[in-house]
Amino acid sequence: MLTSGQLRELQADLINNQKELEAHLDANDHFDLRSGHAHESTGELSSYDNHPGDEGTELYEREKDIALNGHFEYQIKNIDLALQAIEKGSYGKCGVCGKDIPYDRLKAVPETRFCVEHTPDRTVSHNRPIEEGVLMPPFGKFDLDNKDENVAFDAEDSWQEVSSWGTSESPSDFMKPQDHYNDTYIESEENIGYVEDFENFVGNDITGKEITVYPNKQHDKYEEELDREGIMTSFGDLPAYEHDPYVEEDK
Repeated sequence: MLTSGQLRELQADLINNQKELEAHLDANDHFDLRSGHAHESTGELSSYDNHPGDEGTELYEREKDIALNGHFEYQIKNIDLALQAIEKGSYGKCGVCGKDIPYDRLKAVPETRFCVEHTPDRTVSHNRPIEEGVLMPPFGKFDLDNKDENVAFDAEDSWQEVSSWGTSESPSDFMKPQDHYNDTYIESEENIGYVEDFENFVGNDITGKEITVYPNKQHDKYEEELDREGIMTSFGDLPAYEHDPYVEEDK
C-alpha cells in the first residue's frame, strides 16, 4: 500500500514526464510526421532525380521517426491512464491480478498499471513487416533457382541484369577477381540466353535429330574442361551402351 507521500511524489513525476513528452513532440512537430510526404521535410520535390541510396536513407529516417513518435504517444497515453487511476484510487494495483505493485517498480516506471508478471510490455512481438515475406534474403519468394527444371527470369536474374551496369564492389571483393568492373556481381559467369554450356554450340532439327556442333570459343572451352576432368559430358560419363558412337576405339 502506497503512503500519501509516495502517491504525491509519483503523481508529480507523472505530470512532469507528461509535460516533457508533450513539449518534445510540439518542438519537433511530432517528428515532422505532420508533413504529407518525406519530401516535404527534406525540401525535395520528387524522388525522380535522387540516388536509390539517398532514398533509402530518407526512408530509414522516416521509419525511425514513426517508431519514436509512436513510442512517445504510447507513453503519454499510459501516463493519462495512470493519472486517471490516481483519481479513482486504483493506482498502484495490478490491473490483472489486483495485487499491490512494488514502490520500486512504480518509481522506475510510474505510468505502469501492471505488476512485472502481468505487464503487456514483456511480450515480444513476432509480427514482421509484410514486405519481409517478399524481400527475405536472398531474393524472397521470387528466387526460383532451387525449383526443378525452372529457367524463368526471377528476382536474382533481375538483380544480375541491373548489376551488370556496375555496382559499388570492386574486383578485389571477390575470391576470383573479375576481368571487368561490370562483372563484379554474384554469379556473373552465368550463361545468358541459355542454361547448359552445350546449348550455345549444339543444334538439331525440329525432330531432335541431325545434331550439329558449331565450333566456337564456348565449344573449345567446354572441350578443354571435359578433358581436364577426364569425363565425356558435364554431367558425367555416358552409359555403357552409348560409348561406341562417341568414343573412338583404341588402335
